[in-house]
Amino acid sequence: MKVGIFSVLFQDKSFEEMLDYVANAGVEMIEIGTGGNPGNQFCPLDELLNDEQARKAYLNKITSRGLEISALSCHNNPISPNQQEADTAHDTLYKTIKLAALLDVPVVNTFSGIAGADDEAKHPNWPVTPWPTVYSEIYDWQWHEKLIPYWKEVANYAASQNVKIGIELHAGFLVHTPYTLLKLREATGDAIGANLDPSHLWWQGIDPIAAIKILGQANAIHHFHAKDTYIDQDNVNMYGLTDMQPYANVQTRAWTFRTVGYGHNPHEWGEMISALRMNGYDYVMSIEHEDPIMSIEEGFNKAVQNLKSVNITQPAPDLWWT
Repeated sequence: MKVGIFSVLFQDKSFEEMLDYVANAGVEMIEIGTGGNPGNQFCPLDELLNDEQARKAYLNKITSRGLEISALSCHNNPISPNQQEADTAHDTLYKTIKLAALLDVPVVNTFSGIAGADDEAKHPNWPVTPWPTVYSEIYDWQWHEKLIPYWKEVANYAASQNVKIGIELHAGFLVHTPYTLLKLREATGDAIGANLDPSHLWWQGIDPIAAIKILGQANAIHHFHAKDTYIDQDNVNMYGLTDMQPYANVQTRAWTFRTVGYGHNPHEWGEMISALRMNGYDYVMSIEHEDPIMSIEEGFNKAVQNLKSVNITQPAPDLWWT
């Protein structure tokens, strides 16, 4: 397994400064934002699409430092009821898939998106309970009229470009659990898989190792984010896991994102790495840092150290003892 970094973390640096910093920290792969929520500071998308020499120079800056691109990322909402937002997300996603193909990057990461309650809606609607029955009706409409038709087309295009789509299982979007990911994959094709982030599973009450087994058996893990979550049970008892307090309210929140090793110990991360390998995933662990009590530099370096302390890097042996 290789240790990577989601480069959006270092947007205060120039592209070259970011590359030098992460390479010196011992990272092997970088995930680069092309638009949407991650922004595109390190990826002039249109320029790279239109200029082969620019692509070669861009890649050379990365590979000359011993780095590889693990994925391009454009997390956004392509089925938003806000048509302008949906159009921008769609355009960026298709351009990102094309650029990934040109750069020989195997994965594009994104969100599934979330629609409104109907065609007249102005805002997203995320139904998470089957009753009152209006929520079930909204849920079914979103899946059959918006989500599946959209991602069928994207999956076909991605497959034609030999690119996989890593959908992050994130609350607030229609795909946020192993079940919803597999449901969409079954309806659209194998190009659709997970950008698996255990931090979003823990706070939903999902065991990441169990999720790895479920998705791994379907060969549905395309990418992996390394981010931790701390659960405060006393606060859960007050606010529940769907806590709506701002992330800055660390003392009272039910759960808080942490850097790797500070929500769950490195031993648990080692078990997760073993589960990934045993279930067919041996690619990258891309560090994403959103820890509210630890600086970017310290959080990043702690994550690298903790992952490296439990990582498995060499190929599995022949079973010489059997």
